[in-house]
Formats: sequence, C-alpha cells, structure tokens
Amino acid sequence: MALKKEAIGKKIGPITKEYTWRDVVLYALGVGAGFDELDYVYEKDLKVIPSFSIAAIFDFLSHVGAESNVNLAGLLHGEQELIFHNPIPTEGKFVTTGRITNYYDLGEKKGALIIGKGVTRDAKGKKLFTNIMTLFGRKDGGFGGEAPPKKPVEIPEREPDFVVEEQPSKNQPLVYRLSGDIFQLHVDPEFAKMSGFEMPIMHGLCTLGFACRACISSLCPGQPEKVRRFKCRFSKTLYPGQPIKILIWKTADGEAVWRVVNTQTNDTVIDQGLFVYGDTPVEMEPEVLYNGRVAIVTGAGGGLGRAYALELAKRGCKVVVNDLGGSRDGSGGGDATPAQKVVDEIKAFGGEAVANYDNVATVEGGANIVKTAVDNFGKVDILINNAGILRDKSFIKMEPENWQAVLGVHLNGAYNVTKPAFAIMKENGFGRIVMTTSAAGIYGNFGQTNYSAAKMGLVGMMNTIKLEGGKYNIKANTVAPLAASRLTEDVLPPDLFEKSSPAFVAPLVLYLCSDQCQESGRIYNAGMGFFNRAALVTGPGVVLTSQGEFPEPDDIKANLAKVEKLAPGKEYWELNAQVGDALMAFSAPPPQAAAAADAGPSVGDFFNEMEAHFVPEAAAGVDVVFQYNISGSGGGSWYAIVKDQTCKVAKGQHEKPTTTIDMAAPDFMAMMKKQITPMNAYTSGKLKISGDLMKSQLIEKLFKE
Repeated sequence: MALKKEAIGKKIGPITKEYTWRDVVLYALGVGAGFDELDYVYEKDLKVIPSFSIAAIFDFLSHVGAESNVNLAGLLHGEQELIFHNPIPTEGKFVTTGRITNYYDLGEKKGALIIGKGVTRDAKGKKLFTNIMTLFGRKDGGFGGEAPPKKPVEIPEREPDFVVEEQPSKNQPLVYRLSGDIFQLHVDPEFAKMSGFEMPIMHGLCTLGFACRACISSLCPGQPEKVRRFKCRFSKTLYPGQPIKILIWKTADGEAVWRVVNTQTNDTVIDQGLFVYGDTPVEMEPEVLYNGRVAIVTGAGGGLGRAYALELAKRGCKVVVNDLGGSRDGSGGGDATPAQKVVDEIKAFGGEAVANYDNVATVEGGANIVKTAVDNFGKVDILINNAGILRDKSFIKMEPENWQAVLGVHLNGAYNVTKPAFAIMKENGFGRIVMTTSAAGIYGNFGQTNYSAAKMGLVGMMNTIKLEGGKYNIKANTVAPLAASRLTEDVLPPDLFEKSSPAFVAPLVLYLCSDQCQESGRIYNAGMGFFNRAALVTGPGVVLTSQGEFPEPDDIKANLAKVEKLAPGKEYWELNAQVGDALMAFSAPPPQAAAAADAGPSVGDFFNEMEAHFVPEAAAGVDVVFQYNISGSGGGSWYAIVKDQTCKVAKGQHEKPTTTIDMAAPDFMAMMKKQITPMNAYTSGKLKISGDLMKSQLIEKLFKE
C-alpha cells in the first residue's frame, strides 16, 4: 500500500449527518458525563459538549482515511484541532465539506501524517465549526515526503492551576463507539493484537471528550458555548479502565494549555493541549490572503464583479470598485449607486474600498481608474477586467455602432485599464491580471459576433502580456465564467440562471489573483462549481513537398486528414516555438543520428553519474528540485535536489519539484550526446518543461561534463 498523492486537494463531501438530542446525550455519556453534569445528559435545558462536533462527523474522518489509502492496520489519530464559529444546536443537520491538505513523512518505519481539514455548516449554511485532523499512519512512512512543521504548544514549568481526576470505565469504548467511531481497534481483541496492542484501546477522541469537559468545568463552568478553540496531540495509548488526570494551566485571559496523564503509569496520554474560550468567535484566516495588496475590479457594481470585490476585501485586499452604472447595453448615462453600494458593503465588515465611476471604454477613463487606486492606496497589484455590455444581433444585422460599442468596452476597455496598471506592476515587480473571456468567444454563439470577437481578442491580448510580464512576476490569465448577472439574465434558462451564482466562479478568479498563483497564459471555464481548462492545441502537421517547392490545391485535398489531425496535440507558449517546429519539420535527424542515440550509455548511467558532474561553486544560493521523467524503453524517473551547494540524486518522484522535465529516452540521450541542443529539443516539443521554467536554465551551469 502507498498513500495516494493525487488525493491531496481533492474535495471531500458534502457529507451530511442529521442528529437529535439523543445523539448529544449519548455522546456525553460516552465521554464520562453523568448526574453531576445534568445539563449534558438531560433533554431539559440540554447543552452540547463542544467536542461532540468531531464525534458527529466520523464519516469525514473515514473519508480522509479511505481517500489517502492509509494502511488501516497502523492507523491512529495523531492530532485534532476544533475551531468553533457558532454554538452547536442540540439537534439539526451537519453538512461537512473538506479535503486532504497534506502528507508529512516521518521516515521509514516511523510512519506518516495525513492532514484533513473540514468545515461544517448547518442546514441553512451557517458555519458551525472547522476541524483539522491529523491521522498517524504507522506503516506508511518512508515515501520521501517533507517533514512536518513544528508548532509546539508551550506547557509551563510550574504546577497546574487545575487538576481534574477521572475514572473511565472498562466498558467506556463500548458506549463511546455508539456515537459513530466503530473502528475495530477499540472493540475487537484480535484486531487490537494484530495492530500491536494487548487489548482494545480507548478512543483518543473519547479521552479528548473527558478533557473538554474538564476544561469547561475549570475555566468557563456551565458555559460550553464559550469554547472557541480546542486542540491537542495524542501521544500514548490508554487502555479502558485506567484512571486519568487532566492538568490545566491558565496562560492568559481566555486561554489555557492542558495535558492528560495516565495516573497509573504517569505517562502523558494527550499533550500539546490548547483551550481558548470567550465571547468572540474565532475566525480562521483564509489560506489565500491578500493583505497589503491593492486590486481594481471593473464592472464591480453587481454580479461577478461584486463577488470578486467582496471576497478580495474579506481577505485583506484594498479594492477599487469600478462601475459606470450604465445599462446592460451601455446606453444612457451613468449611475454611482451600484459601485457605492458595494463599497458600503465592504466597509460594513471592516474592509477598505473606494468607488470609481469612470468609463473603461475611454483612454481617459482607464487612466483615471488606475489613478484612483494609486491616489487612495499607493499602487496596483491586481486587475480584474470584468466590465462588459451586450448588444446581440445576427451578423447580417450587426450595425457598425453595435460592433464598435461592444469591442469598445470589452477589448478596448481592457486595454485602457491594463496598460497604465501594467506599467505600475512592472515597476513594483508584481502583478496579477485576469481577463474575462467567454465560451461564446472560444466556441462561438449565434447572434454574438461582436461579443465573441471581443472575448477572443482578450485571449490574444493575454497571450502577449504573459510574455512581456513574465520576468516582472506579472501573471496574466483568462476566465470564461458561466454565472448569473445582468448580461445573462435572459440568456440562460431560468433554472440554470438560479444555479449559476457568481460565488461558484469567484474562487478560481481569487486564486489567479493571489501571490500563490504561478500559472500564466491559461484559459479556464468556470461555473456552477465545475472548472476546466481550455487551450489552443496545434496538431503535428505534415510536410507535403520538399522545402522550396509549392504544393498544389490537390495536394491539400488529398492530405487534408493529415493536416487536420490533432493527435498528439501540442500547446505553444509563444510564436517562436510554433515557427521553430515548422522549420524543424524540414530537418528530421538522419537515420545514423537516431541509431547513435540508442547506442552507448543508458539513461540510468547518466543519472548515476550526475552527482559527480555537479559544480558546487555555481550553486551558491540555489535551492531547487529538478524532476526528470524519462519515458520509453530504458527510462524512468529521477530527481536532483540542489541545496546548500550540495546535490543529491535519487530514483523516483519528488513530492514538490521546482521544475519537471519530460522527455522520451532516445531524445534525452541524443541531447546528452549533443546530437540535439536543449533549445532545439524544447522548441520541437521533444523536451517539455513544467513548473518553474526559468529555473531549468540553471541546469547547464550546475552540471558540467
């Protein structure tokens, strides 16, 4: 068995769980509550022990285990964190979505950590709690992954402020498992022995429930709704019937640390405990943040633009909300109301924003939009070209005025704003630009020649901006959204319109605006929660005559199937690469060169000797991982780690390569023998590079003959 790398980031859920007051009481009994805590076990004035949250979503835990392919015989719960956003009702429905966020390698025979994160809401969408779980796969280590980060909770070197003693029953797991955790390790003697234990063990989460009760009774007695954060690390096995004591140290107002000790052995059973409580809910920071960034969103008075502006502001971005406030077809005067309303919404939750009412369709308007950002916030980091109008007519009825008006807003408008913004981004060495294309431009749509032409023009504009902005850390991408807005309210069928909330598109656009985004020159479709990438693909083509000779129309007709063939298709990064391929088509390597490529040392021999050719003095300050995937006979996968002026080469796949190089074995060896140059190999498609393209240029400097 091996952990499935492709499971990282894959969405889990939604997983639903309906529960009643009986489930709340059963859980409380399972974690030791009784007559001395009647509020937890009696439906009159019933209160929920906050740790019930994790017990009520065991299905999510099991999905994390199943998706990761962890070896169940070595599975233990390693760490658990709960963040509470709102009080948990005594009955209702939990709706949980999440994902596996990472694997960490502790080493061969030492195990691995599988990190899962889930957010649980009630049936109406109110966020209740976030859980971050760490599963410990004792039999899954040694796969070459990164080590876990160290985030210790400091336990004071003094006597605890509170000590709560508890005596779990010998039958405690039998009651607790009825809340949903029916893993055999806690009930089946044979399975427990097969897993290396004397007998079934206590659920770590059951002991966690004892600790949660103890922290509440010591720090906020009778007020479980005040618990805001609860986390810990499971460090040692506890057998049913063994007494425990919960040691609690108050470290600040509203905060304490804790651990659980086996009273018989004095072993620490649960460590690194943190307990946060008070009247203010804890909001987890989004993983994608924009603190200090400044964004311009055009056409942001409603629909998609409004969704982008609000979400950016919630994550710390300062936003220029641009909207002329005109009608859907761009006619009539402007209206300041839409843009100002969005600004007011942002300011209401503490964000920073300013409204702008200029028309993107004029050079002066575009310049003034950018000036608004600079005057108010000092710079521009992000630009989302979202403004648009519609004037649909069949092509034969398309008047020049309607043609020009639509191109004026969509295509010229993007130019008018992007040019002054690009200049500032170039000077600052950072920029994220998102163009808004459309499926109508990519694939065509009846009655929209003006709109389609403008939208496809934006793709061409992006393709050159990605090249000119590359060395300045300016990334440009294009999104084709399917979303409910003024432009689509009578285009989309009513049932589809209702399902097409802009909220489904915003996550992709926000990612493309983030520091984390390294993609550039991409086209994405997005709508209703479905995302995919569109691309211009060029077929391999065919040479019909000798160079310098002219084919006849009959030659084209006879070979049209070969001309039209797209497989194996190829994407080009720039014009020169496509022209290079066309030129290379007339200069295929002679047969003797191909034969020579198959002779001599093997691919493996090259990588076995690679470390010996490393030049340490050329690697000062270099920290990269080169992944080589060599296909075909004699090929395989190797990676080279260059760090601290050292080089380590190993066979296999690295979890996080900086640059990945894909080649067929004969082409790779021909390149190593200098029968083809790396540039020729790249422009002809024989050498494919993904990840950080610029770092690949270090290879010739770092390794010499």
